[in-house]
Amino acid sequence: MAQPLVTVDDESTPSTPITSSTSTGTATGTSTGTATGSATAAAPAGAPLVHRPGRWIDGWNPEDAGQWASVGRAIARRNLGLSIFAEFLGFAVWALWSIVVPQLPAAGFALSVDQMFWLISIPSLVGATLRIPYTFAVPVFGGRNWTIVSALLLLIPTVGLALVVQNPDAPFGLLLGVAALAGVGGGNFASSMANISFFYPEKEKGRALGLNAAGGNVGTAAVQFAVPIVIVGGAGLQLELAGWMFVPLALLAAVLAWRFMDNLSHAKSDPRSYGVAARARHTWIISFVYIGTFGSFIGFSGAFPTLLKGTFPEVTVSIAFLGALVGSVARPLGGTLADKLGGARVTIASFAVMAAGVVSAIFALRSHSFGAFLASFLVLFVATGAGNGSVYRMIPAVFRHGATDDEDRARRARAAAGCLGIAGAVGAFGGFLIPRGFAVSTSATGNIQAALWVIVGMYAVMAVTVWAVYSRRGSSFGSTVI
Repeated sequence: MAQPLVTVDDESTPSTPITSSTSTGTATGTSTGTATGSATAAAPAGAPLVHRPGRWIDGWNPEDAGQWASVGRAIARRNLGLSIFAEFLGFAVWALWSIVVPQLPAAGFALSVDQMFWLISIPSLVGATLRIPYTFAVPVFGGRNWTIVSALLLLIPTVGLALVVQNPDAPFGLLLGVAALAGVGGGNFASSMANISFFYPEKEKGRALGLNAAGGNVGTAAVQFAVPIVIVGGAGLQLELAGWMFVPLALLAAVLAWRFMDNLSHAKSDPRSYGVAARARHTWIISFVYIGTFGSFIGFSGAFPTLLKGTFPEVTVSIAFLGALVGSVARPLGGTLADKLGGARVTIASFAVMAAGVVSAIFALRSHSFGAFLASFLVLFVATGAGNGSVYRMIPAVFRHGATDDEDRARRARAAAGCLGIAGAVGAFGGFLIPRGFAVSTSATGNIQAALWVIVGMYAVMAVTVWAVYSRRGSSFGSTVI
């Protein structure tokens, strides 16, 4: 049976509650008239929905099986698809300077290695900082409304880039400021994930959020692949096209969100969840670990094109997109493996593979072997993606463990939700730390090998931390698989 809907078309007419009778299959809305559906042998349609001006939906309950089966799933999938596109663009803009910076010397900019790594790292710093406020924007403004705003905000850093790269005499401070604006793209991840979480029932939420996250992550690979192609034309290097190419795409994302996405009136923020999470030591342990996985993905994705350009100038920098691509594809795989084997075990294995990849990259640098260097980094990226998925799988399991009653379970669920937001923000700071580490290492030793050895040591510390807290038989989790 079709889900009864009431749509308020007149913006001046307030909506009123509707009543339904699943036995007769009728629904009545006093604000606009009567909507009638015929009863069939199908399952009940569930609670009715009210559509108000501005594409607001009242009465949304994805846990209502009848409502979900009749119209809920279709509405959620439509919003998910458009959310993925908007987040894809956000990640692409966030990573835009990672592929633009290696091209700046050819465009006439005289920059030191330290300055180049600053331009790569500053978008990650800003994006990480914006993640928590972006999460709260969805309940305040509505998911559809904020998607429109966040898509239009992408015009600022992209138009700014298009203008500033045309002037090789532009002061470094101006370049740094425009690069910082790209951080708004990093905030899109948090608002997009928060919005989609309201649309899906618990049993399908993991898959939906995994697709949303992976779709966004692919934006990093896409921009690193597309920009080198777009900026080279008959007139030579036209670096400003790296910014202009996003203007129609951002406008398209805003228009699609305005036309087809929805706001959910029941989507409310829970600031208490962040307070509860902030007081839990596991929030900070997991956030530390997530710097190693997601922070490595963002940090190495940002630095990889510049590393290739500086170390192997004979190789086209466009090949750098492969790292972000395999890392993005591996994220859902990590979550799937974690479901079967446990998030802690997969996370530990990911750190082991990441460490091996970095060590292999160090020896490839010493022998100046491009093939070995690329292969090492691709292995590293796959492991970061898998680790991202497994750490997110750990969070609900960690907070759920030891629940005593319904009230305690509810409190723990709030803490887990807050931890997801905090860990996502803290982890993204790795995108700032890794390029800055490379800059310091290059200034002090002439190459990045010292920084890479420090990263290997950090992976070892993080792996031991996960084992000691979540996998060791004598830990507080005992034989529970986390």
